[in-house]
Amino acid sequence: MSRKIHAHTSPRQVIRAHRKSRIKKKIAHCKGETARLVIYRSNRFLYAQVVDDLKGLTLAQANTREKGFEKYSSKKAMEAAKALGVLVGQRAIGAKIEQIVFDRSGYDYHGRVKAVADGAREAGLRF
Repeated sequence: MSRKIHAHTSPRQVIRAHRKSRIKKKIAHCKGETARLVIYRSNRFLYAQVVDDLKGLTLAQANTREKGFEKYSSKKAMEAAKALGVLVGQRAIGAKIEQIVFDRSGYDYHGRVKAVADGAREAGLRF
């Protein structure tokens, strides 16, 4: 792990860092074979991008800061998360990507992260 965990680090950050390292080990088995759908949650917005690790390119991306998300009461709500998954899924299908590996960046597969994954599956991506 590239980031050191110090004694004064909050327990939530420590747990997420350990979970993230476990996820990265599992993703490393598929590296180069399939693209990776990466999720990032900030306090205000959600971000999703499909990355090709061999070429180092972002093939498709979407976030809740875009114009189409003004209709949602909160840009980090479950409805916005599902719409984000559908949007990034459609953009990935448009870039001729059908199979991906889901990189949840250490977040629990629950709530908004699960909604993004469900939306991407609904758009036609296979995990």
